[in-house]
Amino acid sequence: MKLDALLLVAALSAAGCLQAQTPPSGGSPPSSDRQAAHAAMLQACDADIKSLCAGKQGREVMMCLHSNTDKLSTGCKDAMSKLHRPTTPAAQQQ
Repeated sequence: MKLDALLLVAALSAAGCLQAQTPPSGGSPPSSDRQAAHAAMLQACDADIKSLCAGKQGREVMMCLHSNTDKLSTGCKDAMSKLHRPTTPAAQQQ
């Protein structure tokens, strides 16, 4: 249990470092809602990440999850869909 918590904290830290190094395409930092959705997705996908994406970090984890969509748990799929919903009216029109 402690190892699971430690791995989750490490994954969140790695994701935070990646976000700090890679500016978003819009030039502004991600909203607090988007950051919360990302953290929720990492938590919901924890078992999927361990089984399907072991050894991957940061962007590699997201790429791995996207390439294994058909194998993801329902909770992970739901969390990922919430992460990718457009949040601005301009994005919804596209």
